[in-house]
Amino acid sequence: MGLVVLWPGGAPAHERTGVGFDRQTQQATVTKVVSLSCASVNASGDTPTGDTSTAEGSSAQQQAAGTCKRATIRVDTGDDKGRTFTEIVQPDQSRQLEQGEKVVVAYEPSAPKDLQYSVTDVNRRIPMAVLAIIFAVAVVVVGRLRGVMALVALAISFMVLNFFVLPAILQGSNPLVVAVVGSSAIMLIALYLCHGLSARTSVAVLGTLISLLLIGVLGSLFIDWAALTGNTDDNTGLIHGLYPSIDMSGLLLAGIIIGSLGVLDDVTVTQTSAVWELHEANPAMGWRDLYRAGIRIGRDHIASVVNTLVLAYAGAALPLLLLFSIAQSSVGSVANSELVAEEIVRTLVGSIGLVASVPVTTALAALVVSADRAGPGKAPVTAPEATPAAPAGAVAAGSAQTRGGRGRRRKR
Repeated sequence: MGLVVLWPGGAPAHERTGVGFDRQTQQATVTKVVSLSCASVNASGDTPTGDTSTAEGSSAQQQAAGTCKRATIRVDTGDDKGRTFTEIVQPDQSRQLEQGEKVVVAYEPSAPKDLQYSVTDVNRRIPMAVLAIIFAVAVVVVGRLRGVMALVALAISFMVLNFFVLPAILQGSNPLVVAVVGSSAIMLIALYLCHGLSARTSVAVLGTLISLLLIGVLGSLFIDWAALTGNTDDNTGLIHGLYPSIDMSGLLLAGIIIGSLGVLDDVTVTQTSAVWELHEANPAMGWRDLYRAGIRIGRDHIASVVNTLVLAYAGAALPLLLLFSIAQSSVGSVANSELVAEEIVRTLVGSIGLVASVPVTTALAALVVSADRAGPGKAPVTAPEATPAAPAGAVAAGSAQTRGGRGRRRKR
Protein backbone atom coordinates (compact mmCIF):
# COMPACT_ATOMS: atom_id res chain seq x y z
CA MET A 1 0.00 0.00 0.00
CA GLY A 2 2.85 2.36 0.80
CA LEU A 3 4.47 1.65 -2.56
CA VAL A 4 1.20 2.37 -4.37
CA VAL A 5 0.48 5.60 -2.48
CA LEU A 6 4.01 7.00 -2.70
CA TRP A 7 4.98 5.62 -6.12
CA PRO A 8 6.63 8.46 -8.11
CA GLY A 9 6.34 9.14 -11.81
CA GLY A 10 10.11 9.40 -12.21
CA ALA A 11 12.73 11.88 -11.09
CA PRO A 12 11.69 15.50 -11.78
CA ALA A 13 13.60 17.30 -14.52
CA HIS A 14 15.90 20.26 -13.85
CA GLU A 15 18.34 22.50 -15.64
CA ARG A 16 21.87 21.12 -15.47
CA THR A 17 24.21 23.17 -13.35
CA GLY A 18 27.45 21.74 -14.76
CA VAL A 19 28.73 21.19 -11.20
CA GLY A 20 29.87 17.88 -9.73
CA PHE A 21 27.79 14.94 -10.92
CA ASP A 22 25.27 17.28 -12.55
CA ARG A 23 27.17 17.51 -15.85
CA GLN A 24 26.71 16.15 -19.33
CA THR A 25 29.27 13.42 -19.88
CA GLN A 26 30.40 11.32 -22.83
CA GLN A 27 32.73 8.38 -23.37
CA ALA A 28 36.10 9.10 -25.01
CA THR A 29 39.50 7.57 -25.85
CA VAL A 30 43.00 8.96 -25.44
CA THR A 31 44.44 8.66 -28.96
CA LYS A 32 47.84 10.30 -28.51
CA VAL A 33 50.13 11.41 -25.67
CA VAL A 34 53.18 13.63 -26.23
CA SER A 35 55.71 14.63 -23.55
CA LEU A 36 56.88 18.25 -23.45
CA SER A 37 58.37 20.81 -21.10
CA CYS A 38 55.95 22.29 -18.60
CA ALA A 39 57.56 25.71 -19.01
CA SER A 40 56.42 25.78 -22.63
CA VAL A 41 52.76 25.20 -21.86
CA ASN A 42 52.22 26.85 -18.46
CA ALA A 43 51.48 30.54 -18.41
CA SER A 44 53.54 30.99 -15.26
CA GLY A 45 55.67 28.48 -13.45
CA ASP A 46 56.89 30.87 -10.76
CA THR A 47 56.60 29.70 -7.18
CA PRO A 48 53.97 31.72 -5.27
CA THR A 49 55.75 34.08 -2.82
CA GLY A 50 58.93 32.08 -3.46
CA ASP A 51 57.99 29.56 -0.74
CA THR A 52 58.49 25.93 -1.86
CA SER A 53 57.53 24.47 1.53
CA THR A 54 53.80 24.86 0.87
CA ALA A 55 51.72 22.55 -1.28
CA GLU A 56 51.05 25.37 -3.77
CA GLY A 57 54.73 26.26 -3.97
CA SER A 58 55.85 22.65 -4.47
CA SER A 59 53.25 22.17 -7.20
CA ALA A 60 54.30 25.33 -9.00
CA GLN A 61 57.95 24.26 -8.86
CA GLN A 62 57.12 20.86 -10.41
CA GLN A 63 55.08 22.55 -13.13
CA ALA A 64 57.94 24.91 -13.94
CA ALA A 65 60.76 22.35 -14.08
CA GLY A 66 58.97 19.08 -14.79
CA THR A 67 57.76 17.26 -17.88
CA CYS A 68 54.10 17.59 -18.81
CA LYS A 69 51.95 15.63 -21.26
CA ARG A 70 49.74 16.83 -24.08
CA ALA A 71 46.95 14.28 -24.53
CA THR A 72 44.71 14.15 -27.56
CA ILE A 73 41.25 12.79 -26.73
CA ARG A 74 38.59 11.59 -29.17
CA VAL A 75 34.90 11.77 -28.20
CA ASP A 76 33.25 8.39 -28.88
CA THR A 77 29.58 9.07 -28.02
CA GLY A 78 27.00 11.83 -28.40
CA ASP A 79 26.42 14.45 -31.10
CA ASP A 80 30.13 15.31 -31.28
CA LYS A 81 31.26 11.72 -31.87
CA GLY A 82 34.67 11.77 -33.57
CA ARG A 83 35.58 15.27 -32.35
CA THR A 84 39.04 15.62 -30.79
CA PHE A 85 40.47 18.02 -28.24
CA THR A 86 43.73 18.33 -26.31
CA GLU A 87 44.41 18.50 -22.60
CA ILE A 88 47.61 19.25 -20.69
CA VAL A 89 48.45 16.82 -17.88
CA GLN A 90 50.67 18.32 -15.17
CA PRO A 91 53.38 16.11 -13.55
CA ASP A 92 51.83 16.41 -10.06
CA GLN A 93 48.34 15.29 -11.14
CA SER A 94 47.21 12.05 -9.52
CA ARG A 95 45.72 10.79 -12.80
CA GLN A 96 48.22 10.46 -15.66
CA LEU A 97 46.65 9.69 -19.05
CA GLU A 98 48.05 6.96 -21.29
CA GLN A 99 47.53 6.33 -25.01
CA GLY A 100 44.58 4.04 -25.71
CA GLU A 101 43.01 4.65 -22.29
CA LYS A 102 39.21 4.94 -22.08
CA VAL A 103 38.06 8.06 -20.23
CA VAL A 104 34.93 10.02 -19.32
CA VAL A 105 34.72 13.63 -20.49
CA ALA A 106 32.44 16.43 -19.33
CA TYR A 107 30.69 18.69 -21.82
CA GLU A 108 29.90 22.34 -21.12
CA PRO A 109 27.99 23.86 -24.08
CA SER A 110 28.30 27.46 -22.83
CA ALA A 111 32.12 27.37 -22.77
CA PRO A 112 34.33 28.44 -25.73
CA LYS A 113 34.51 25.75 -28.41
CA ASP A 114 38.04 24.62 -27.60
CA LEU A 115 37.21 24.39 -23.87
CA GLN A 116 33.84 22.63 -24.03
CA TYR A 117 35.27 19.18 -23.25
CA SER A 118 37.50 18.13 -20.34
CA VAL A 119 38.54 14.78 -18.90
CA THR A 120 36.80 14.09 -15.58
CA ASP A 121 37.46 10.42 -14.89
CA VAL A 122 38.64 7.07 -16.18
CA ASN A 123 36.15 4.67 -17.79
CA ARG A 124 35.98 1.73 -15.36
CA ARG A 125 33.07 -0.16 -16.90
CA ILE A 126 35.07 -3.21 -17.99
CA PRO A 127 36.85 -3.92 -14.65
CA MET A 128 33.64 -3.26 -12.74
CA ALA A 129 31.70 -5.64 -15.01
CA VAL A 130 34.35 -8.36 -14.66
CA LEU A 131 34.33 -8.01 -10.88
CA ALA A 132 30.52 -8.24 -10.83
CA ILE A 133 30.65 -11.42 -12.94
CA ILE A 134 33.22 -12.99 -10.60
CA PHE A 135 31.02 -12.11 -7.63
CA ALA A 136 27.92 -13.62 -9.27
CA VAL A 137 29.75 -16.83 -10.22
CA ALA A 138 31.13 -17.21 -6.68
CA VAL A 139 27.69 -16.74 -5.14
CA VAL A 140 26.06 -19.26 -7.49
CA VAL A 141 28.84 -21.87 -7.18
CA VAL A 142 28.78 -21.82 -3.38
CA GLY A 143 25.11 -20.99 -2.76
CA ARG A 144 23.61 -22.89 -5.71
CA LEU A 145 19.85 -22.25 -5.87
CA ARG A 146 19.98 -20.05 -2.77
CA GLY A 147 22.77 -18.09 -4.43
CA VAL A 148 20.68 -17.55 -7.56
CA MET A 149 17.75 -16.36 -5.43
CA ALA A 150 20.09 -14.02 -3.53
CA LEU A 151 21.25 -12.44 -6.80
CA VAL A 152 17.64 -12.01 -7.94
CA ALA A 153 16.78 -10.39 -4.60
CA LEU A 154 19.80 -8.10 -4.95
CA ALA A 155 18.65 -6.99 -8.39
CA ILE A 156 15.14 -6.31 -7.09
CA SER A 157 16.58 -4.30 -4.18
CA PHE A 158 18.45 -2.04 -6.59
CA MET A 159 15.27 -1.63 -8.65
CA VAL A 160 13.29 -0.56 -5.57
CA LEU A 161 16.00 1.96 -4.69
CA ASN A 162 16.32 3.28 -8.24
CA PHE A 163 12.65 3.39 -9.26
CA PHE A 164 10.94 4.12 -5.95
CA VAL A 165 13.13 5.41 -3.10
CA LEU A 166 15.26 7.95 -4.99
CA PRO A 167 12.54 9.43 -7.27
CA ALA A 168 10.04 9.59 -4.38
CA ILE A 169 12.49 11.58 -2.25
CA LEU A 170 13.29 13.89 -5.19
CA GLN A 171 9.58 14.53 -5.70
CA GLY A 172 9.26 15.81 -2.15
CA SER A 173 7.88 12.82 -0.23
CA ASN A 174 8.93 12.47 3.39
CA PRO A 175 12.33 10.71 3.32
CA LEU A 176 11.62 8.80 6.55
CA VAL A 177 8.32 7.39 5.27
CA VAL A 178 9.88 6.53 1.90
CA ALA A 179 12.82 4.80 3.61
CA VAL A 180 10.56 2.72 5.87
CA VAL A 181 8.30 1.69 3.00
CA GLY A 182 11.19 0.97 0.63
CA SER A 183 13.17 -0.93 3.27
CA SER A 184 10.11 -3.00 4.18
CA ALA A 185 9.54 -3.90 0.53
CA ILE A 186 13.20 -4.88 0.08
CA MET A 187 13.10 -6.89 3.30
CA LEU A 188 9.95 -8.82 2.35
CA ILE A 189 11.16 -9.59 -1.15
CA ALA A 190 14.70 -10.53 -0.17
CA LEU A 191 13.88 -12.67 2.86
CA TYR A 192 10.98 -14.61 1.37
CA LEU A 193 12.72 -15.05 -1.97
CA CYS A 194 15.94 -16.34 -0.38
CA HIS A 195 14.52 -18.32 2.54
CA GLY A 196 11.06 -19.34 1.36
CA LEU A 197 7.53 -18.78 2.67
CA SER A 198 7.64 -20.21 6.17
CA ALA A 199 7.00 -19.36 9.80
CA ARG A 200 10.76 -19.16 10.30
CA THR A 201 11.12 -16.46 7.63
CA SER A 202 8.06 -14.59 8.91
CA VAL A 203 9.58 -14.37 12.39
CA ALA A 204 12.78 -12.93 10.87
CA VAL A 205 10.68 -10.41 8.91
CA LEU A 206 8.80 -9.32 12.03
CA GLY A 207 12.00 -9.00 14.06
CA THR A 208 13.62 -6.93 11.31
CA LEU A 209 10.60 -4.63 11.04
CA ILE A 210 10.49 -3.99 14.80
CA SER A 211 14.22 -3.19 14.81
CA LEU A 212 13.85 -0.84 11.82
CA LEU A 213 11.11 1.07 13.63
CA LEU A 214 13.35 1.38 16.70
CA ILE A 215 16.21 2.67 14.53
CA GLY A 216 13.85 5.19 12.93
CA VAL A 217 12.62 6.52 16.28
CA LEU A 218 16.11 6.76 17.82
CA GLY A 219 17.58 8.25 14.66
CA SER A 220 14.90 10.94 14.45
CA LEU A 221 15.32 11.80 18.14
CA PHE A 222 19.11 12.17 18.09
CA ILE A 223 19.32 13.88 14.70
CA ASP A 224 17.02 16.60 16.07
CA TRP A 225 18.75 16.72 19.45
CA ALA A 226 22.24 16.98 17.93
CA ALA A 227 20.99 19.54 15.36
CA LEU A 228 22.35 17.58 12.40
CA THR A 229 21.40 19.22 9.11
CA GLY A 230 22.52 16.43 6.77
CA ASN A 231 24.11 19.07 4.50
CA THR A 232 27.81 18.51 5.11
CA ASP A 233 29.59 18.12 1.76
CA ASP A 234 29.52 19.21 -1.88
CA ASN A 235 27.12 16.45 -2.94
CA THR A 236 24.48 17.17 -0.30
CA GLY A 237 24.93 20.89 -0.95
CA LEU A 238 24.27 20.33 -4.65
CA ILE A 239 21.16 18.26 -3.88
CA HIS A 240 19.84 20.99 -1.58
CA GLY A 241 20.54 23.61 -4.24
CA LEU A 242 18.72 21.68 -6.97
CA TYR A 243 15.81 20.54 -4.80
CA PRO A 244 15.39 22.94 -1.84
CA SER A 245 12.20 21.17 -0.76
CA ILE A 246 14.08 18.00 0.24
CA ASP A 247 14.43 17.60 3.99
CA MET A 248 18.17 16.97 4.29
CA SER A 249 18.00 15.78 7.91
CA GLY A 250 15.23 13.40 6.86
CA LEU A 251 17.48 12.21 4.05
CA LEU A 252 20.18 11.48 6.64
CA LEU A 253 17.69 9.45 8.67
CA ALA A 254 16.59 7.55 5.58
CA GLY A 255 20.20 6.65 4.90
CA ILE A 256 20.60 5.32 8.45
CA ILE A 257 17.54 3.07 8.06
CA ILE A 258 18.49 1.71 4.65
CA GLY A 259 22.12 1.23 5.69
CA SER A 260 21.10 -0.81 8.74
CA LEU A 261 18.73 -3.08 6.82
CA GLY A 262 21.34 -5.39 5.31
CA VAL A 263 23.01 -6.20 8.62
CA LEU A 264 19.63 -6.54 10.36
CA ASP A 265 18.56 -9.20 7.86
CA ASP A 266 21.66 -11.20 8.67
CA VAL A 267 21.14 -11.01 12.44
CA THR A 268 17.42 -11.83 12.45
CA VAL A 269 17.70 -14.74 10.00
CA THR A 270 20.64 -16.21 11.93
CA GLN A 271 18.86 -15.95 15.28
CA THR A 272 15.65 -17.44 13.93
CA SER A 273 17.51 -20.34 12.33
CA ALA A 274 19.42 -20.97 15.56
CA VAL A 275 16.21 -21.24 17.60
CA TRP A 276 14.60 -23.53 15.01
CA GLU A 277 17.62 -25.81 14.99
CA LEU A 278 17.67 -25.94 18.79
CA HIS A 279 14.03 -27.01 18.71
CA GLU A 280 14.76 -29.70 16.13
CA ALA A 281 17.63 -31.02 18.24
CA ASN A 282 15.51 -31.12 21.40
CA PRO A 283 11.74 -30.76 20.86
CA ALA A 284 11.17 -31.03 24.63
CA MET A 285 12.65 -27.55 25.23
CA GLY A 286 10.13 -24.92 26.29
CA TRP A 287 10.21 -21.38 25.04
CA ARG A 288 12.21 -20.13 28.05
CA ASP A 289 14.93 -22.73 27.49
CA LEU A 290 14.92 -21.97 23.77
CA TYR A 291 15.24 -18.26 24.48
CA ARG A 292 18.14 -18.74 26.91
CA ALA A 293 20.03 -20.97 24.48
CA GLY A 294 19.31 -18.67 21.54
CA ILE A 295 20.37 -15.52 23.38
CA ARG A 296 23.71 -17.13 24.25
CA ILE A 297 24.30 -17.57 20.53
CA GLY A 298 23.10 -14.03 19.93
CA ARG A 299 25.64 -12.51 22.33
CA ASP A 300 28.49 -13.82 20.19
CA HIS A 301 26.72 -12.49 17.11
CA ILE A 302 26.25 -9.06 18.66
CA ALA A 303 29.95 -8.70 19.49
CA SER A 304 31.07 -9.47 15.93
CA VAL A 305 28.33 -7.54 14.08
CA VAL A 306 28.68 -4.31 16.10
CA ASN A 307 32.44 -4.33 15.58
CA THR A 308 31.90 -4.93 11.86
CA LEU A 309 29.47 -2.01 11.58
CA VAL A 310 31.77 0.42 13.41
CA LEU A 311 34.78 -0.57 11.31
CA ALA A 312 32.74 -0.27 8.10
CA TYR A 313 31.78 3.33 8.89
CA ALA A 314 35.32 4.13 10.09
CA GLY A 315 36.75 2.77 6.84
CA ALA A 316 34.36 4.89 4.78
CA ALA A 317 35.36 8.02 6.74
CA LEU A 318 39.09 7.22 6.86
CA PRO A 319 40.24 10.19 4.69
CA LEU A 320 38.26 12.54 6.93
CA LEU A 321 39.79 11.01 10.06
CA LEU A 322 43.24 11.44 8.52
CA LEU A 323 42.57 15.15 8.04
CA PHE A 324 41.65 15.52 11.70
CA SER A 325 44.78 13.60 12.67
CA ILE A 326 46.93 15.91 10.54
CA ALA A 327 45.33 18.93 12.18
CA GLN A 328 46.08 17.37 15.61
CA SER A 329 42.50 17.96 16.72
CA SER A 330 41.33 16.61 20.07
CA VAL A 331 38.88 13.73 20.25
CA GLY A 332 36.20 16.07 21.57
CA SER A 333 36.67 18.53 18.70
CA VAL A 334 36.56 15.74 16.13
CA ALA A 335 33.42 14.19 17.60
CA ASN A 336 31.71 17.58 17.82
CA SER A 337 32.12 18.40 14.13
CA GLU A 338 28.99 17.68 12.12
CA LEU A 339 30.79 15.48 9.60
CA VAL A 340 31.94 13.06 12.31
CA ALA A 341 28.85 13.49 14.48
CA GLU A 342 26.73 12.22 11.58
CA GLU A 343 28.81 9.05 11.37
CA ILE A 344 28.69 8.59 15.16
CA VAL A 345 24.90 8.88 15.21
CA ARG A 346 24.64 6.60 12.17
CA THR A 347 26.88 3.98 13.78
CA LEU A 348 25.45 4.03 17.29
CA VAL A 349 21.79 4.17 16.29
CA GLY A 350 22.30 1.31 13.84
CA SER A 351 24.21 -0.67 16.47
CA ILE A 352 21.44 -0.18 19.04
CA GLY A 353 18.94 -1.51 16.53
CA LEU A 354 21.17 -4.53 15.86
CA VAL A 355 21.59 -5.25 19.57
CA ALA A 356 17.83 -4.96 20.15
CA SER A 357 17.04 -7.25 17.22
CA VAL A 358 18.73 -10.22 18.95
CA PRO A 359 16.46 -10.54 22.03
CA VAL A 360 13.37 -9.45 20.09
CA THR A 361 13.84 -11.98 17.28
CA THR A 362 14.97 -14.73 19.65
CA ALA A 363 11.89 -14.27 21.86
CA LEU A 364 9.54 -14.26 18.87
CA ALA A 365 11.17 -17.37 17.40
CA ALA A 366 11.07 -19.23 20.74
CA LEU A 367 7.38 -18.44 21.22
CA VAL A 368 6.42 -19.48 17.70
CA VAL A 369 8.45 -22.68 17.48
CA SER A 370 7.55 -23.86 20.99
CA ALA A 371 3.85 -23.49 20.19
CA ASP A 372 4.26 -26.38 17.73
CA ARG A 373 4.59 -28.77 20.70
CA ALA A 374 1.03 -28.08 21.88
CA GLY A 375 -0.75 -29.38 18.77
CA PRO A 376 -3.25 -32.28 18.85
CA GLY A 377 -1.68 -35.69 19.07
CA LYS A 378 1.69 -34.31 20.16
CA ALA A 379 2.86 -35.42 23.56
CA PRO A 380 5.85 -33.99 25.38
CA VAL A 381 9.02 -35.91 24.71
CA THR A 382 10.56 -37.45 27.81
CA ALA A 383 13.70 -39.45 28.15
CA PRO A 384 13.11 -43.19 28.68
CA GLU A 385 13.69 -44.38 32.21
CA ALA A 386 16.62 -46.72 32.50
CA THR A 387 15.02 -49.26 34.87
CA PRO A 388 15.91 -52.94 34.89
CA ALA A 389 12.26 -53.90 34.30
CA ALA A 390 11.81 -51.61 31.32
CA PRO A 391 10.91 -53.67 28.27
CA ALA A 392 13.21 -53.37 25.31
CA GLY A 393 10.26 -52.35 23.12
CA ALA A 394 9.42 -49.46 25.43
CA VAL A 395 12.98 -48.14 25.21
CA ALA A 396 12.93 -48.50 21.46
CA ALA A 397 9.62 -46.67 21.28
CA GLY A 398 11.03 -43.88 23.47
CA SER A 399 14.06 -43.60 21.22
CA ALA A 400 11.82 -43.44 18.17
CA GLN A 401 9.86 -40.64 19.79
CA THR A 402 13.06 -38.75 20.49
CA ARG A 403 14.36 -39.18 16.96
CA GLY A 404 11.09 -38.27 15.31
CA GLY A 405 10.61 -35.16 17.43
CA ARG A 406 6.82 -35.41 17.05
CA GLY A 407 5.84 -37.49 20.11
CA ARG A 408 3.93 -40.06 17.99
CA ARG A 409 4.48 -43.80 17.93
CA ARG A 410 5.61 -45.34 14.72
CA LYS A 411 3.29 -47.85 13.07
CA ARG A 412 4.50 -51.41 13.31
